[in-house]
Amino acid sequence: MKKTLLFTILILGAATHLFAQKPQMGGASTGEAKTYTTRRTIGIVDEKAPKIYEDVTVTTALANFRCVSGGAEKNYIIETTACTVAVFDYDNDGKPDVFLLNGSTMNAERGKEKAAKSALYKNLGNWKFEDVTEKAGLANERWGMGAAVADYDNDGDADLFIGNYGISRLYRNNGNGTFTDVAEKVGLSNKGWHTGATFGDYDKDGRLDLFVPAYLDFDLNNLPPSPADKGANGDKSPCQFRGQPVMCGPRGLKGAKDRLFHQKTDGTFEDVSVKAGVTDEGDYYGFSSVFVDVDDDRDLDLLVVNDSTPKQLYINKGDGTFEETGYASGIALNENGREQAGMGLAVGDYDNDGRIDFHITNFSDDSNTLYRNDGDGNFSDITFQAGLGEPTIPFLGWGTSFFDFDNDGWKDIIVANGHVYPAVDNFQWGTSYAQQLLLFKNTRNTNGGQIRFERVAAAPNGGLAVSINARGMAIADFDQDGKLDVITANSGAMPTILRNVSEAKNNWLKIKLVGDVAKKTSKDAIGSTVFVTTGKLRQRFDLISGANYASQDEQTIHVGIGGASKVDKLEVIWANGQTETFPVDVINKLLTLKQNERAK
Repeated sequence: MKKTLLFTILILGAATHLFAQKPQMGGASTGEAKTYTTRRTIGIVDEKAPKIYEDVTVTTALANFRCVSGGAEKNYIIETTACTVAVFDYDNDGKPDVFLLNGSTMNAERGKEKAAKSALYKNLGNWKFEDVTEKAGLANERWGMGAAVADYDNDGDADLFIGNYGISRLYRNNGNGTFTDVAEKVGLSNKGWHTGATFGDYDKDGRLDLFVPAYLDFDLNNLPPSPADKGANGDKSPCQFRGQPVMCGPRGLKGAKDRLFHQKTDGTFEDVSVKAGVTDEGDYYGFSSVFVDVDDDRDLDLLVVNDSTPKQLYINKGDGTFEETGYASGIALNENGREQAGMGLAVGDYDNDGRIDFHITNFSDDSNTLYRNDGDGNFSDITFQAGLGEPTIPFLGWGTSFFDFDNDGWKDIIVANGHVYPAVDNFQWGTSYAQQLLLFKNTRNTNGGQIRFERVAAAPNGGLAVSINARGMAIADFDQDGKLDVITANSGAMPTILRNVSEAKNNWLKIKLVGDVAKKTSKDAIGSTVFVTTGKLRQRFDLISGANYASQDEQTIHVGIGGASKVDKLEVIWANGQTETFPVDVINKLLTLKQNERAK
């Protein structure tokens, strides 16, 4: 690898978008740096704001966990992207448990110190958690980069795939509180830098397949320059941000190929990337992915979010192959035709028009991006029209989800943030290393027909006021009170677990789907779609694996129904394409729907 093929970040003229880590030799950027002296990413509170979330981390056992992600200086890109989280009910007791995926260090990778351990916390109820890592066998002890959950073997227990820097793992749930790494046995012990995977049955044979994005071909024995290194003429490191030396990458470093694995009848997996047309010809820097039905033809498509390179949308052709339509669909680039440093991915129908939309997080000095699904495989970037542009520019976004925090029937957006360059705290650049979360309420108000979002103000000492260096995030109802809570995985620190303490009194419904394996729907029904109608409002929900930022939300569908006292209609399009309508005679409870059976 040539050490000159590296980058400097440029903010040119009045533009507010990131030119994705453009190679630059030697000294400072030739562009005019635009700073945001009036903008902040920490300490933003409103004395009059009601408290929506309360930080309860220190009252739980999760406060004992620390996510290791390299050294504090962040000299190399590998030290900046770890710390993700998966929420799933590993023991089928009805309560969402927490898996925190740990990173590692350069010395650990070289065998000079012990690797950090990941952790599984059993939810005991009433905000009590128990560390069951050792009993469960989920320590990982590798440089974890992403987690995805699914019942891949259709035995009724949730399994866990972990993308590592090094060798990936597939932890099979043994059904007795323990897990076994079967990656090598089933053909998934892949070596490389693998990130936010997703499970989905793309060929509708009843067996879940796996897509695994890859980030960089990164060699610890052939490292790029660090911020302390000098250029060829003794000047600053060739890798710079606003004229200051920083770690190098991803631009100028070699990307790695994503892989699609098809599950065979014997439970093993085969690499079908080339056969299926998912070849990642550009060796893009993959971070997050999701299998979801984008074009409503009742098979699963695939979206891949890449850092500093175009996003890829693979449309399922129904014959075991995909067509990449990122550019044609309008989702590869933003509205200005630029690549963005994509990190996290929210999946949901925010405008309740029956089509799946996406929200994608990006680097600071660039906005996050909201893609509205216009139908016929086309998307529009309506970020600024929706009110999500200007407020997100100073932030560096990671995890993100569509979720209905106040149960009013309209999906809101939450974003976990944190910078990758510790040096930003040394300058008045209008950003910071630690950052607050962003919560945007769906106002239902329109601007030229486009729904608007408004940032929810942070109450002093509230959870939204907390400054953290977040990466992964997951949404779950930890205390089962019908209001959605949040957990973030934070670089170099304990996680942050936020309890929803809002005073919203709206009604809700939770739905657990159980597929009929005999009808070629996986047991956990991944890839199914639910429509819930209350009055004139019809909401869509897709049961997915992965997305967010290399993390996993609770896989129970949560439906806010506002002031409605009943559900008028509930439809399920199962992953095999079958449609069923279920009667609903309860609200504010969990409803279990089994394919080809009456609701219970």
